[in-house]
Amino acid sequence: MHVAATRPGLIVVDGSLNLVASNSEAIQILTFPEQLDRIRHLEAMLANKIRSQLIDGPSLRPPEFVDEYRSAKRTYVCRSFALDVNGHRGNGSSGSSGLTIVMLERKSNGAVTIAEVAKRFGLTPREQETVQCLLQGLTSKEIAQRMKISPNTVKAFIRLVMVKMNVSTRSGIIGKIVGPKA
Repeated sequence: MHVAATRPGLIVVDGSLNLVASNSEAIQILTFPEQLDRIRHLEAMLANKIRSQLIDGPSLRPPEFVDEYRSAKRTYVCRSFALDVNGHRGNGSSGSSGLTIVMLERKSNGAVTIAEVAKRFGLTPREQETVQCLLQGLTSKEIAQRMKISPNTVKAFIRLVMVKMNVSTRSGIIGKIVGPKA
């Protein structure tokens, strides 16, 4: 079983839902299955998708974003955050002059939770945090930055998890978690 190591898609929109910025992951999520080189007006297509598929309801002011977004067979959790611009704090939704960040994060199949994994393999809280980062596809360096520890400490946590799960690779850890239970 292949586990997609995807990062969240991030979109920034203004109060009128015009696209201000996005990362490549968001573009891939919103344009799938289209091929990017065949899309003539990418910004217009993205703006249309945001307005038609990410907004919950036709004419809500301020707009409310959907909780989930489906793209083919994949489901993404959709979360929005008002951006504090020039000292003006938003109220959690996009106002007429504020910016909103929309995050699209791949939803797991729900087959297993970190708590279940921790109990099954006797993982410590820091080992659980490391495994959670592995499931998100992060590198050791990225995990170290997120957990505010050295990359060597991350490698030590990964080795401990491997011993507890009786595997010899990082992908073995993932396989034990998402694979069929024996």
